[in-house]
Amino acid sequence: MIATFARFIKGSLKSRAPGRRPPSLKDLQPIRSALLQCITDCDNVPALRLRHKIGQAKTAQELWLLRNDAYQLISQQTSQAVAAERINALITHFDGWLEPRQLVRIK
Repeated sequence: MIATFARFIKGSLKSRAPGRRPPSLKDLQPIRSALLQCITDCDNVPALRLRHKIGQAKTAQELWLLRNDAYQLISQQTSQAVAAERINALITHFDGWLEPRQLVRIK
């Protein structure tokens, strides 16, 4: 119990992202493209808004947060299973740009 608590404290005091540089706009392009690709079959006003938000996003975190909107659009156009599959496929694009604990799959 004490060892677990000590590991928790030690982990929370560590630097969040040692040596990790913030992604440039060029670094974000593959993530942006993958996110846009997963909503290509969505042709409504909310999809247009989401495409605009994806284009305006300046960080990997902003793009990661937009995946919820993408999930909603895809699930309305197809099904929740298809939406989960597409959104989960995006995780590899975010790997290395976000904390590993943020990279959670949709079930």
